[in-house]
Amino acid sequence: MTPLSSEETAALLPYPELVAAIAHAAQELASGAVNAPERLAVPMGAANTLLCMPAVAPDLTAIKIVTVHTNNAAHSLPAIQGEVIVLDTATGRRLMLLDGPTVTARRTAAVTLLAIKTLSPREPRSALIIGTGAQAATHADALINYFGMRSLWIAGEELPLAQTFCDKLRSAHAGIDAVPVKASTLAPTGADTDVVIALTTAKAPVIPPQLPDATLAIGVGAFRPDMAELPAALLGKRRIVVDYLKGARHEAGDLLQAGVDWTTVTELSAHLGPDVSSRDHTPTAFKSVGHASWDLAAARVALQRCGRR
Repeated sequence: MTPLSSEETAALLPYPELVAAIAHAAQELASGAVNAPERLAVPMGAANTLLCMPAVAPDLTAIKIVTVHTNNAAHSLPAIQGEVIVLDTATGRRLMLLDGPTVTARRTAAVTLLAIKTLSPREPRSALIIGTGAQAATHADALINYFGMRSLWIAGEELPLAQTFCDKLRSAHAGIDAVPVKASTLAPTGADTDVVIALTTAKAPVIPPQLPDATLAIGVGAFRPDMAELPAALLGKRRIVVDYLKGARHEAGDLLQAGVDWTTVTELSAHLGPDVSSRDHTPTAFKSVGHASWDLAAARVALQRCGRR
């Protein structure tokens, strides 16, 4: 079984199909149709980690194996490496080997797209992206391709980083209005956009605390209890929705540090239905922590695109 490259994996995961597959997987997860134990993290020395994330459904099994080596730049290697092994559940037959970081990036962006489609009070035309890393780039590409978005603000720690990001974005997508912003200079109400998405590993909130009610706030990057992107002042005034409630209870530092009432937090699956054309205007904050079921959804799309099912 030949491992697929990052480019080959990306080509098999178009966002329309991926968003639909994740919506289906979210409902399966909520109903108990998917068996996905908590992520296994095994130290590999003092600074490195092996992560294993399996998800088993009646049709397919997806197992993501990822290594995180923080000092790999010294070896001219990426810090995060991995693959998603796709198996036939009934027989255990290996079907496909996808590039792990690419699956993670695209399915994470697809979860964000699904949240916007489901929770935004209006059709999104503009977004403020906070962050200039790989996930920010993937999210910008996803917003442009899925929603046809043409107006983006990019906030970086340093203005040159944001400027370089915007230059690359305009080069890749003709007709894009991309405006660089220094994150520390954002107004308390942010930019006048439909969506604000944070994709950082910040230890203190980076999303403005006084967003307009019609602006959907989304936190994606913070993935540990000591990290936070969504401010308590904003969370206290909004409905809170997460992609995976059990994971959010011990990973979502934004919500933990804000001391949210977990009985009021709902999963995205509870808001999904056959018709989301009648939009809910409740001011909302969405927190994404990730789950192996989203890898399973990606595996299904990839196999269908290859004609192997």
